[in-house]
Amino acid sequence: MEKYINVIGGGLAGAEAAYQIAKRGIKVKLYEMKPKKYSPAHSNPNLAEIVCSNSFKSNLLTNACGLLKEELRKLGSLLIDIADNTSVPAGQALAVDREIFAEKVTKILSENELIEIVNKEIGKDIPLSDITREAITIIATGPLTSEPLAEEIKKLTGQDKLYFYDAAAPIVSKDSIDFSIAFYGNRYSEEKKKDESMEEWKERLLNQENEEKSYINLPMNQEEYENFVNELVNADVVTLHDFEKKEIFEGCMPIEIMAKRGKDTLRFGPLKPVGFDDPRTGRRPYALVQLRQDDKQASIYNLVGFQTNLKFGEQKRVFGMIPGLENADFVKYGVMHRNTYINSTELLDETYRMKDSKLENPIYFAGQITGVEGYVESISSGMVSALNAVNEYNKSNEKMIFPDYTMIGALAKYVSTPNSRFQPMNANFGILPELGGNRIKDKKLKYQKLAERSLEFFN
Repeated sequence: MEKYINVIGGGLAGAEAAYQIAKRGIKVKLYEMKPKKYSPAHSNPNLAEIVCSNSFKSNLLTNACGLLKEELRKLGSLLIDIADNTSVPAGQALAVDREIFAEKVTKILSENELIEIVNKEIGKDIPLSDITREAITIIATGPLTSEPLAEEIKKLTGQDKLYFYDAAAPIVSKDSIDFSIAFYGNRYSEEKKKDESMEEWKERLLNQENEEKSYINLPMNQEEYENFVNELVNADVVTLHDFEKKEIFEGCMPIEIMAKRGKDTLRFGPLKPVGFDDPRTGRRPYALVQLRQDDKQASIYNLVGFQTNLKFGEQKRVFGMIPGLENADFVKYGVMHRNTYINSTELLDETYRMKDSKLENPIYFAGQITGVEGYVESISSGMVSALNAVNEYNKSNEKMIFPDYTMIGALAKYVSTPNSRFQPMNANFGILPELGGNRIKDKKLKYQKLAERSLEFFN
């Protein structure tokens, strides 16, 4: 009988896992229900579709996600390589043209002779038990696992609850933004210098516009901000049940819920004006909305931090109150969708493998279903699960466990360490063990040292 490894789910984790397995000469059956069926948040028939934001976050090594990306580059990650090659301007962040990114991933995987893409819905078209009985399996169905498969995962894991909720931000057309109000630029580089005249400063801004168009900024005065917040907190939302409200993950908090925590919450959060001066006044605005480039052509921009559960009509009305967006053309409205994850702390080890020794074949999980939160984090789990599935396929007793002082290893340890208050986790320096020796007070220097320690392992 032909030997292979199963990968269920063609998202970021599943795509990375399939590639890494095939790269090592092993056949892969990659199961993906699209284009036969789509989740509530997906619309692109390609693999590795990006839904919420087009940003893979910072590239700086003093940023936790920047370190994680560098670790993955050193391991030969396909998806990080494609992200680097489909990037759009985003300052120090790695943002991608999401359409081209998904197209390139799909092309490479579909042309690989060792990868068979099967467009069927596991749990409906094929029972999960049939798949896992055939071969080693990686379940990487993501945060939007279909109901039939979720029910089968419940049976497999013995869990009766597999979900939390998060939200995606809206996207607007650049051509519909009012540039008599809006201006380009990154935080801090746009503030007026003390020794600059107004004319010199505006000329510098004008020159920078031609070089740096990754962010568009919309300044607000106090009256505009307070009117906006008032309408936001009173706007109509898609109704959630009480248990759903408790499941919203803090890292992707809808902006309308954040606003209800106090009228200044947004002004000290996603709408903070620090690092900018309004070109119309030469002074720091009361609040500021940022939009980030979302495609290669810089024709569409997403509202940074504006994940939302507002009804579509309310999004147009309320977000249209933001100065510069009065006539905005919403290419895509924000949506609220169910996310699925297992209790990995009880179920998985540091290789993302199920601990149950009674399984006929080893089963791994990867992606946000494990409780890692974020694009790069999902890719990381796909990498680790694939490397270990390959070892088991080759009858090796060696486990590929990354040290917990690496970001890859720290994430794997976080989701596999018993924790009664388990919540999805992004890459962050807080999950790395402390440096030895004297305590470093300078945060940036500390993060640099933590990154250097990690990269020594990969080097």
